[in-house]
Amino acid sequence: MNFWEYVSQQHQQLFTDAWQHASAVFQCMVLATLIGVLIGVTTYRSGWAGALATTATSTLLTVPSLAMIGLLIPVVGLGVPPTVIALTLYGLLPIVRNAIVGLRGVDASLVDAATGIGMSRLARLARVELPLAWPPILTGIRVSTQMLMGIAAIAAYASGPGLGNEIFRGLASLGSKNALNQVLAGTLGIIVLALLFDAAYVLLGRLTIPRGIRV
Repeated sequence: MNFWEYVSQQHQQLFTDAWQHASAVFQCMVLATLIGVLIGVTTYRSGWAGALATTATSTLLTVPSLAMIGLLIPVVGLGVPPTVIALTLYGLLPIVRNAIVGLRGVDASLVDAATGIGMSRLARLARVELPLAWPPILTGIRVSTQMLMGIAAIAAYASGPGLGNEIFRGLASLGSKNALNQVLAGTLGIIVLALLFDAAYVLLGRLTIPRGIRV
């Protein structure tokens, strides 16, 4: 059968895999964003601490994804746990780096003005610094999401969820009549999800970033 016939026949399974793939990436991005911004907030004031945070997250990104998941399997088992841990760790670098850059780029006079009107350290951070640093942070989130879309496919190696299962099934049965269709369906599905997520981030940016800051 041709590719479109295969998609028509397997559309329910493909939809399930796509939903699981998107859900895993979204949930891991939420975790990575919370952890990454927290790291950025605690390290941006110190040159050596910021460099250490960036170096540590950069080092994590150099570990091959297949090796990372393989190392996690004996510790946390198969399925969702190694997938969530690996994706969250891989998603940290762009967020941490952009959070540090964004927070360091906030105009010091604005922070001084907030201090002058009696704002506490936490209030300045929440109401002045983080809102102004949000555009670069959002850019880091977009970059991380695009990376994780592809890396999440490797989760199938550990019986994880997502479209990687479709790709791995096709690779495992090369030479059969539907092997290429399976690989192509999984790959195109990931590309479509990546484009949809990026479009959602563009919309989020338009809704949350004032026009003056965008310009």
